[in-house]
Amino acid sequence: MESIFGESPSSSPLGSSPPQQPVPPQQPVQPTSALGEAQPGLTHVDSSGQAKMVDVSPKQDSERVAVASCRVLLGQKAFNLVASNQIAKGDVLTVAKIAGITGAKQTSHLIPLCHNINLFHVRVDLTLNEEDSSVVIEGEATTIGKTGVEMEAMTAVAIARLTVYDMCKAA
Repeated sequence: MESIFGESPSSSPLGSSPPQQPVPPQQPVQPTSALGEAQPGLTHVDSSGQAKMVDVSPKQDSERVAVASCRVLLGQKAFNLVASNQIAKGDVLTVAKIAGITGAKQTSHLIPLCHNINLFHVRVDLTLNEEDSSVVIEGEATTIGKTGVEMEAMTAVAIARLTVYDMCKAA
């Protein structure tokens, strides 16, 4: 799972890059469209700068699908234990899958300004990657509604990732 705000992360396995000099703060820039028209500002902030939940009531229902992914780099020993289902805490891949699905369903309880939405489907797949001794996790959330499900897909993946780490940390 990589968060990209501005520049893309480097292509190293862990996404790390050399330290850079701090960038001095700049005045906020009002985004513009390709036609030069001003775009709306931040959606979760009111005119006085206070946090708010977005009102989606005027929107039409539409099918919403989001996919997120990440990978958990394990040491060779932990990878071998997961692959042979020998981790002391149990079946890592199955427990992480269930945790990810549960996490998606709890997103609005974890992220304060997320809408509580009716999920139609959540998929969490965990795959072992022998090349780098990692667990690759992909999550998908689906609904029909007025707001997207990207937060649910990312929460599913994040909770599954945390579960893999928790179950493997002793190894």
